[in-house]
Amino acid sequence: MTFSLTVSDEVHALAPGFTHVAIEAHGLVNGPSTDASSALLDDAARRLAVRLDGRAPHEDPHMAAWREVYTAFGSKPSRTRNSAEALAKRALTEAGLPRINLLVDLYNAISVAHLIPVGGEDIDHIQGGMRLVRATGDEDFVTVAGGEEAIEHPDTGEVVWRDEAGVTCRRWNWRQGPRTRLTERTVSGIFLLESLAPMPVTDVEKAAAELAELLEKFSPGVHITVH
Repeated sequence: MTFSLTVSDEVHALAPGFTHVAIEAHGLVNGPSTDASSALLDDAARRLAVRLDGRAPHEDPHMAAWREVYTAFGSKPSRTRNSAEALAKRALTEAGLPRINLLVDLYNAISVAHLIPVGGEDIDHIQGGMRLVRATGDEDFVTVAGGEEAIEHPDTGEVVWRDEAGVTCRRWNWRQGPRTRLTERTVSGIFLLESLAPMPVTDVEKAAAELAELLEKFSPGVHITVH
């Protein structure tokens, strides 16, 4: 990897069944959403409906496990849902999934189809290594509120992704900050697929392989490493 990616002992203790697969990609080509990426999102919603078979997203065993972990670090999972559950809820509505940009569409489609939280970060905007830690509460999380930059602080004990500059994603995978998100100028990215028991690790690896194939299809010549 061009940078380190670590999970703290405190997080492992909180969620012993946590696994993540990271896809490092250089030479990406991003741009506005396309008909092809939109079709992938529609297909992901259909795959989700088949997977759930009439259940609500939070009734899926993997989503239930994430709700338990959110509760364990002091978050209310019905109010601040993990990213996969939040996307799944939107996918099942008439409005459907949002179209953001090509790369975000790709990883959102994988997240919904497999019911796995997936995030993407712009490597060129990450300072130092990325760490999954329990927050002290003093860290800065730079976000946008009312169209203007605002600084928040995570709750003490909250699980966050952070780098040397501050928090990049709050409540594990609930809200990403704008500093490191994938934009149409992104050329290097790290994509994180995160799972908890009871989801088999092989299921996460299959989802990662599918995402890697999509990245190669939409960014010909991209260099990909799966960790």
